[in-house]
Amino acid sequence: MEQKHENLEHEINDLKKDLENFQQEKERVRAIVGKIGGMPKFRTKIINVLFIVVVIASLTASVITGEKLRLFMIELALVALSFKIIYLVNLLMRMDHFKFWILSSIEWRINEMINLIKNPKQQP
Repeated sequence: MEQKHENLEHEINDLKKDLENFQQEKERVRAIVGKIGGMPKFRTKIINVLFIVVVIASLTASVITGEKLRLFMIELALVALSFKIIYLVNLLMRMDHFKFWILSSIEWRINEMINLIKNPKQQP
């Protein structure tokens, strides 16, 4: 009876350690996700507003100024839109890289758990 009680306490302690490790990992992942793709930062909001202002101002100026600056203003709007598209593609690549990293980590952990299940004698 005493042996079973000790085994249960040992299992409970192991489960507590696993739960603490899980909580720490969850907080670490939450911090990483917040850095990468959480709410837009102040700098991102400024960049978005800047792009909108440049595009609207250049298109408005192209209509108002007549033939003198029309072509230049339209080109300026196209350049601003091109930079915005490049910026968005860059952000999407960063998010895809992060997703790949998460999925690779999950796969690695699953393979590790499968090996532990197949070989229970090698458990630490």
